[in-house]
Amino acid sequence: MPIEFSRVIPTLRMFDIAKAREFYFDYLGFKVDFEHRFEPTLPLFMGISRGGIQLYLSEHHGDGSPGVHITIDTVGLADYHAELAAKGYNYMRPGLEKQPWGATTMTVYDPFSNHITFSEENKPS
Repeated sequence: MPIEFSRVIPTLRMFDIAKAREFYFDYLGFKVDFEHRFEPTLPLFMGISRGGIQLYLSEHHGDGSPGVHITIDTVGLADYHAELAAKGYNYMRPGLEKQPWGATTMTVYDPFSNHITFSEENKPS
């Protein structure tokens, strides 16, 4: 049987659950898929998603370092940009950037210094 890979689920480090919820849920529009703690006072590990993408957010010390940069292939980036701009998030006002490799990108930075770039391939005119 041939080897296949279907997706990547990055794990991003978080340090403040309230700030993570404000950024990922209220601002970016993700939803919670699951939350897990080994015990009530231990770090939180949660899965979040929007559309076809899934991310893991973790308070666990060994689960990544702040400052990770991930890129998410996107369709409808201008509409997503307009959605975010309409929210009036006080900590960020990302713009759309035309890249020389034929994509338009929008980069946001979570409260833990992780960079998330949404990228849409430019269609030929």
